[in-house]
Amino acid sequence: MIIKRIHKEGYKILGFGFIILIVLNLAVNILWSDLILLKWLFAIASFMLYVFILFFFRFPARHLEPDPGLIYAPADGKVVVIEEAMENEYFKDMRLQVSIFMSPFNMHSNRYPVSGHIKYVKYHRGANMVAWHPKSSELNERSTVVIETKDGTEILVRQVAGAVARRIVTYSKKNQYVKQGSELGFIKFGSRVDVFLPVDTEVEIPILQQVKANKSIIAKI
Repeated sequence: MIIKRIHKEGYKILGFGFIILIVLNLAVNILWSDLILLKWLFAIASFMLYVFILFFFRFPARHLEPDPGLIYAPADGKVVVIEEAMENEYFKDMRLQVSIFMSPFNMHSNRYPVSGHIKYVKYHRGANMVAWHPKSSELNERSTVVIETKDGTEILVRQVAGAVARRIVTYSKKNQYVKQGSELGFIKFGSRVDVFLPVDTEVEIPILQQVKANKSIIAKI
């Protein structure tokens, strides 16, 4: 797979990581100069680790024509939840929850599932449960964004950090107009994205379905 674009959130990590791996390899070559096999194994492991990080921060171009009747997946990953649930932060009532689990091998840029105005943005510090835990949406580090569409429908998108992820980035600003498919944010190293919809929303995907941001339709308004 050819990586054509790297996400800006990876620049520092890739830069520091490259320097650290070079220094470690130089140290191994100096301290164990006679152990040829060890030096080669360490060099190969360093290369594979760097390629994995490079792969994690890939940023493929995915364009779509906005459609006000459709809700697109906000993230790459597997659909792990489709159920009615109480949303306690903003709506404080029952909503249809669709959750997408992102493994470290998924592309981690998050996109807006609909177009509209940002009504609410809030970041919460929290625990670091595994992202598929039922309580992770309420207890983990997370960031909540509510988008109001042109017809007045409010869609809540929540970025949830997992056991590995420690850094959620959200670009949303209150009262900002956002376009379906544009970038909402980024979560580093494993995570989950929840979407809370009106309970009468028509879901277009089954549980355990693999989806892609800006490509997979998850529901119809």
